[in-house]
Amino acid sequence: MQVEVNGTRLWFDVDGPALVPDGPAMRERPTVVLVHGGPGGYDHSYFKPDFAPLTRKAQLVYLDLRDHGRSARHDPADWSFEVCADDVRAFCDIVGIAKPIVYGHSMGGFVAMLYGARHPGHAAALVLQSTMARFDLARLVEGFRRVGGDDVAELARRDYGGDPVSDEEWARVFAAFGPRVPDKQQLARRIRNAELGAHGMELMREFDIVDQLARIDCPTLVCVGELDPGTPVEASREIVDALPPGIGRLAVIEQAGHFPWKDVPEQYFAVIENFVARPHNPAH
Repeated sequence: MQVEVNGTRLWFDVDGPALVPDGPAMRERPTVVLVHGGPGGYDHSYFKPDFAPLTRKAQLVYLDLRDHGRSARHDPADWSFEVCADDVRAFCDIVGIAKPIVYGHSMGGFVAMLYGARHPGHAAALVLQSTMARFDLARLVEGFRRVGGDDVAELARRDYGGDPVSDEEWARVFAAFGPRVPDKQQLARRIRNAELGAHGMELMREFDIVDQLARIDCPTLVCVGELDPGTPVEASREIVDALPPGIGRLAVIEQAGHFPWKDVPEQYFAVIENFVARPHNPAH
């Protein structure tokens, strides 16, 4: 499905009901809007079918950000994390999602944080998964050194620092993201936008919104795999520390990397379901 939002067309898909029979009434369930990573290289598809268990507690909305996946393309120079954050708010308003729980993975966490900071009062809650509020190349490189050794750390430094590596070299970096990562079939389902990639990475290297996190006013789960090299536990602690007192919760998933739902799915979804079903959601 596609919808016109802020001068573009955003593609989305829905899994699970928003209303379920409950005795003599219909009970509203929370809606979780899933925001994927990137930039340029990913879309919603790597969440499928892994996130289907979350429909036990919530309706899921898979969203392709502008210039990603099946959404419309524009001049890459006009793309930004802020524009995407504003799109999330406008998308929810247009399709009638009141008080969404916005889940952002990796780069999607950048978008989710900015959405929360730029539009306080709009979300029921945020889930910030495997992400960071400040790009720190040295921290990232040390993360890859811990899990992959000096050679992988140097490849990560080159790639994230703006000196592209070969596909074979990147495969070594990607394999270090955790015990399990999306497989070839899942990656093949992506619709990529290579033109956006270089611009998006430049924006990522400049990314620092730590001082904006104080404007977020909704309950926020900051979740990270203990083995994640790219967005390590230290980056998640930095987010929690910058949030207003009392709204942030840190969850460190043991034996998991950047894609914790693949490493320990039962443990992971127990954490996410518990948070989604809490009273901060207007459906409860």
